[in-house]
Amino acid sequence: MITIISGSNRKNNKTLHFAKYAFEKLRLEAEGQVRFLDLSELEGNVVYENMYKDSDQPKLIQHIQDTYFIPSTKFWFFIPEYNGSYPGIVKLLLDAMSVREYKSSFADKKACITGIASGRAGNLRGMDHLAEVLNHLGIHVHPNKNPISSIFKLLNAEDNSLNQDTEETIQKQVRQILEF
Repeated sequence: MITIISGSNRKNNKTLHFAKYAFEKLRLEAEGQVRFLDLSELEGNVVYENMYKDSDQPKLIQHIQDTYFIPSTKFWFFIPEYNGSYPGIVKLLLDAMSVREYKSSFADKKACITGIASGRAGNLRGMDHLAEVLNHLGIHVHPNKNPISSIFKLLNAEDNSLNQDTEETIQKQVRQILEF
């Protein structure tokens, strides 16, 4: 199973458009199951006093881990640039899940990363930061960390389609995650 993670918990975020596009393309080509985890759907407070206690971990963290991480063999992270890196919600989630079922969530799994940014660099630094954390968790990261820059020029006025170059870039990464 492959899980695509749209890594922003902001409502109406632009990362979601790119991640959904990739999800639809990947579902057409993948032979196994493909799931979509949209962090903007997380409701309420996700910081709990007991989130680092495996015996009493919040149901939300357990559900995400049991549904999206443990059964997956591959992940595709779409991460926007927040303050020169990736969003804290992604790190918080990885930290919380490293307490319970660590090996079955992370060990020897694979990941691709796509950076999303309104600026010129496509979140290059954030992709490197995330890759380092994923490697530390035991996840093998594909070397093509795909930066998508100047996103407001790539989306049409309704934010529902991408330009041809971006579509081709995402399609290339679809092939890469399937072959990885």
